[in-house]
Amino acid sequence: MSERLWAPWRMEYVTRPSTGTSEATDFFLDLPAGEDEAGLIVYRGETAFVLLNAFPYNAGHLLIAPYRQEPSLSGLTAAEATEIHGLLARSIDVLTAVYRPAGFNVGLNLGSAAGAGVPSHLHWHVVPRWPADANFMTVTGETRVLPEALPETWHRLRTAWPTP
Repeated sequence: MSERLWAPWRMEYVTRPSTGTSEATDFFLDLPAGEDEAGLIVYRGETAFVLLNAFPYNAGHLLIAPYRQEPSLSGLTAAEATEIHGLLARSIDVLTAVYRPAGFNVGLNLGSAAGAGVPSHLHWHVVPRWPADANFMTVTGETRVLPEALPETWHRLRTAWPTP
């Protein structure tokens, strides 16, 4: 007998236009114009912002992006690069205080061939990790089991984020 896991929230992700098409949108440009909670934005800086990944690998999975669309590291301004580096460190501090992970994956996918979901806009992933988070589900079912809903994660991280 086979078991089924239902994750209807992923339908939006799997049916969105491919990033290689002209139909693909850059949500990093659109989200800052809206409300923080609706856009899952936990912090707004001067040149970059921090938000929850709507399709997380783990609870607390954050993204950091400049407000300005830029596909290459060499295209960042000095102010953007400096602020993003600081936001990476602050993200790890906040996630450590709130979730007490055992480690982190911090990464940047440059270009669609490297796995970038929005190759036209640089963005860094900060993923908290625990020894038991890669249980049998990931190995056998290529499935993630998230222990917390995104709105709860947003409230926890937004409240814990230090003011500048």
